[in-house]
Amino acid sequence: MASLALTLKERLKSEQQAAIAVFQSDGKPEKLLKKLRQNVDAALTEAWQYCDLGDQATLVGVGGYGRGELFPHSDVDVLILLPEQPNPALKTRLEQLVQLLWDIGLEIGHSIRTIDECLVESAADITVQTSLLEARRITGSLSLFGLLGECYDAAMEPQAFFQAKTLEMRQRHVKYEDTPYSLEPNCKESPGGLRDLQVILWVAKAAGLGNSWGELAERGLITATEARQLTDKERAFKDIRIRLHIQSGRREDRLLFDVQTPIAESFGFQTTGSGANTRRASEMLMQRYYWAAKAVTQLNTILLQNIEARLFPQPASIQVINQRFNEVNGFIDIAADNTFETTPSAMLEIFLLLATHSDLKGMTARTLRALWHARFRIDAQFRRDPANRALFISILQAPEGITHALRLMNRTSILGRYLPNFRRIIGQMQHDLFHVYTVDQHILMVVRNVRRFTMTEHAHEYPFCSQLIANFGQPWLLYIAALFHDIAKGRGGDHSQLGMADARQFCVEHGLSEQETELVVFLVQHHLTMSVVAQKQDLSDPDVIQGFATLIKDERHLTALYLLTVADIRGTSPKVWNAWKGKLLEDLYRMTLRVLGGEAPSADRELKNRQQEAHATLRLYGLPDDAHLALWSQLDVAYFLRHEASDIAWQTRALHDKINSDKPIVKCRLSPIGEGLQVAVYTRDQADLFAHICSYFDRKNFSILDAKIHTTKHGYALDTFLVTEPTFAKNYRDIINLIEHELTALLQLNEPLPAPSKGRLSRLSRTFPITPTVDLRPDERGQYYLLSISANDRNGLLYSIANVLTKYKINLHTAKIMTLGERVEDVFLVDGPVLNNARSQIQLETDLLEALRV
Repeated sequence: MASLALTLKERLKSEQQAAIAVFQSDGKPEKLLKKLRQNVDAALTEAWQYCDLGDQATLVGVGGYGRGELFPHSDVDVLILLPEQPNPALKTRLEQLVQLLWDIGLEIGHSIRTIDECLVESAADITVQTSLLEARRITGSLSLFGLLGECYDAAMEPQAFFQAKTLEMRQRHVKYEDTPYSLEPNCKESPGGLRDLQVILWVAKAAGLGNSWGELAERGLITATEARQLTDKERAFKDIRIRLHIQSGRREDRLLFDVQTPIAESFGFQTTGSGANTRRASEMLMQRYYWAAKAVTQLNTILLQNIEARLFPQPASIQVINQRFNEVNGFIDIAADNTFETTPSAMLEIFLLLATHSDLKGMTARTLRALWHARFRIDAQFRRDPANRALFISILQAPEGITHALRLMNRTSILGRYLPNFRRIIGQMQHDLFHVYTVDQHILMVVRNVRRFTMTEHAHEYPFCSQLIANFGQPWLLYIAALFHDIAKGRGGDHSQLGMADARQFCVEHGLSEQETELVVFLVQHHLTMSVVAQKQDLSDPDVIQGFATLIKDERHLTALYLLTVADIRGTSPKVWNAWKGKLLEDLYRMTLRVLGGEAPSADRELKNRQQEAHATLRLYGLPDDAHLALWSQLDVAYFLRHEASDIAWQTRALHDKINSDKPIVKCRLSPIGEGLQVAVYTRDQADLFAHICSYFDRKNFSILDAKIHTTKHGYALDTFLVTEPTFAKNYRDIINLIEHELTALLQLNEPLPAPSKGRLSRLSRTFPITPTVDLRPDERGQYYLLSISANDRNGLLYSIANVLTKYKINLHTAKIMTLGERVEDVFLVDGPVLNNARSQIQLETDLLEALRV
């Protein structure tokens, strides 16, 4: 048997290589899939004969292999069908067969069942039922296989199968975030991918409506044009999946960033342009992929509705909505086939009706098809029509259904036809390491986020945003700003400035007042400003708050920008938003609001307010009225301005009677912002203290979100860190005790600093590396230096930076750690004698750059 296994294994391998070589020459995916299947069929038949199984059982291909397709590294799913009373010797031969198949090197997925067992499993599991739907006899008893088909067909309930498969499809779509526009889509499982096409053919076959796109067209479920489109899209997705398997050398269905470029090049795409106008080969591939997935999503909806109508016929319940539209069984339907031709404005009106009639479940297949084919009538003349402009604004002003309407407009290509600049960014990739959607989907996600602020059922998510928008007149202006904030991406140049011009033109053309236009344009121009100020500048500096308030002008602009900023950050990636960023933005909002209300920024007043609030909290702890004096007398103004009153009270309670401690004191607690842990370290100051603490967090794989570094007047360091790690929420008590014990012990030992670990970059960062930057410049007062660092994120990065600062005896006063997905942008306030020497500055920057590189 070993000899046969080796022979078959080598033959399959050489045949696969030969077939792939032919595919790479002629580019015909169906030919390759068929050839690979035939090769495996022959090998399985030979193995069956070697084990002398004859007609005692039947070898059946199921799933994709049963369908007659085999991708280069797909599993080979087979069913060994047994008679009801198998020969006792059959078991030994089947064990020999299974072992032989594994020895051949095939990725075999096998089951051994009788017909009755198949029917029981099929009734209990829709996946088994689906795999048997495509059963194909490879070798063995023909009569036994025929009996399986008869029994399976008799047990099939097309209506139940349809409901189960559509429910399964919805669950899968939710898993993939209900969008085909993920930057790394799964070409098989993502919405609009191969699986959506297979679902249609499965339910059609189960219902006896046809086995191919051509047969579905013959039965009137789709048009001949749509059948050709579906055939083309299916071939394109198969082609991509084949190339994914070949490129990865394994079963891989995700279009990951690191394979997009080689696959694009295998299709003949080449990078064009340079600088800001560079268009990557991978971008061209992915944009075509997204357009194809979009078409499949549209046609999938039409076909499933038509099949459902055949399986669940019901008398039409028709209610007239107006002259152009009716409600048919809960769906909106055109009154006549040529509605969109005779009244083109109805292409916008239908979305307004969907938004304002919450009882409507969607459009009928007939309406979707008519809309899809009529979309080309939206031209410059259509866009200039005042009635159409008024309809579009009315959609944005609708009391509900706005997000659904805009997403459906995008899916049916109406939004891109009406806003030509939006059409340019459909499927536009974003290579900035923190967006996980294409530009158009990110924009619609931001609109959704703003819209959710207005909905009471989502008020628990961001209560402050919900409170603000409840008192904000004309929230639809925020939707317009969200639509345009990134609309100019990919054109080269500053997308905020370019988008600002687009937004102004839109507002003027759609009749917005001068005041309304100014607000929208301001938001598009400055949609990044609030995030930058909150996360990169010192909010304890009154000049920073005054400067931001001067830019903002008034409370309405501040509230609008805050709401858009929160929605924008949330719409980039689940990894980017965290409670710390939320607190920084809210702090900036509240401080700016006070200034706009006429309160001049005053460090003295802020200092007094925080001390009074902290003192009041200490009284609640039962501390003597003067317990705080010894510690506070050793702290400077900067400490009180950079800490919340609750933080001051917590640290004072822990340290008031230990201000001259000979041993390090480490205190840890759950962060009041609701995410991560606060770690306070109090010990005699030493040159490499920050680096030692960072080395500890590095070893623990903790992420440092924020660091506040202070030195008391009597030479003690009082440093506070906000750290996070996924397991904190479950085991925070144990972790708090562990940090307090281990970090105290580490600081007592005061051992030499370990060498920084060169943490590995993530796959995403390796694919899209950014050039590390180091910027060192004096602050406005000339007292300190601002050190700004940008690089790909990795474990141990902050410790590597701290290690270099220790080497040059740099004093660290505060640190702002900002992680944007896979990129970090950290800002440090530093001083030290070495910074007064230009040559030493250059050497410091050089060493920092070296530390940032992996």
